[in-house]
Amino acid sequence: MDARDHSPATGRFPAGRLAFPHRDLTAIGQLQRHEILYLLHEADQWVALNRQSAKHTDLLSGLTIINAFFENSTRTLLSFEIAGKRLGADVVNMHAATSSVKKGETLIDTAITLNAMRADAIVIRHGSSGATGLIADKVDCPVLNAGDGSHEHPTQALLDALTLRHALRERGDGAEDFTGLTIVICGDILHSRVARSNILCLTAMGANVRVCAPPALMPVGIEAMGVEVFHHFDAALEGAEVVMMLRLQSERMSGQFVPSAREYRRLYGLTAARLARAAPGALVMHPGPMNRGVEIDSEVADMAGRSLITRQVEMGVAIRMACLDILTREARGLEGWRA
Repeated sequence: MDARDHSPATGRFPAGRLAFPHRDLTAIGQLQRHEILYLLHEADQWVALNRQSAKHTDLLSGLTIINAFFENSTRTLLSFEIAGKRLGADVVNMHAATSSVKKGETLIDTAITLNAMRADAIVIRHGSSGATGLIADKVDCPVLNAGDGSHEHPTQALLDALTLRHALRERGDGAEDFTGLTIVICGDILHSRVARSNILCLTAMGANVRVCAPPALMPVGIEAMGVEVFHHFDAALEGAEVVMMLRLQSERMSGQFVPSAREYRRLYGLTAARLARAAPGALVMHPGPMNRGVEIDSEVADMAGRSLITRQVEMGVAIRMACLDILTREARGLEGWRA
């Protein structure tokens, strides 16, 4: 896995750096359809590696990756750490609770400090929308957005797309994209960066996306993103082939958005009986962490052959390996990727 051919599959993608011309990955909104497909194509090889007994490559040996997480995280931080280490990089995790940010240091000063350490890539998770873009403008290395406020979470959308592609292939659907596929995203759409990134990713890949939430948790004007809006979950589920559930983002809420968790579950919780309204064999997804018994019942979350939730975690490592590989190719002096 160390000596790799970095040329895109003939005829499928532009050659060399043109396949992915961006220095940073801060938003799905910055990507064209073929760039999304290229990231998924590159991730496939890492899915295969991660399923082997020997999961290590020296591809990024000698490079340093900083995971700067100003928000708490379990899945995303661990996934990026494993991805970097499996690629052979030196990985350093910086937690906000122990950083100088807690002592009053500004985000720009933190960016300048990180830049002075001459990292080869920086992964940023921050509670403020646009924070990753601000840091990207101040540093000399690639920046990957691991979630910024209510803005975007691009690698989550990419791993969801990778998960769905693999599941559909196993069912005999070899299509590259999701043209004609009906996908429901249900939950706290208003505060969810995952919802925003998934809408951008899935619509770019041809899916028919429905969003469902209580009126108080539905962004005004979201129809402009090319989605169909529902407030009644049962109606949204009719004929849906994929159901993606989201948790209530209580940490981003100020005020009462839903009457109670019990009432929310009654109207918007995914139960086995409610899932039966969707298309036969409809697949279930959730980015985690799950609130079992609120937005999703355990019977559904653990449903064999239907739930892709643990598969999403697996694909997260592969897609982040692909992103780290691609964004550091210029630093590694690879032919066709030099500036």
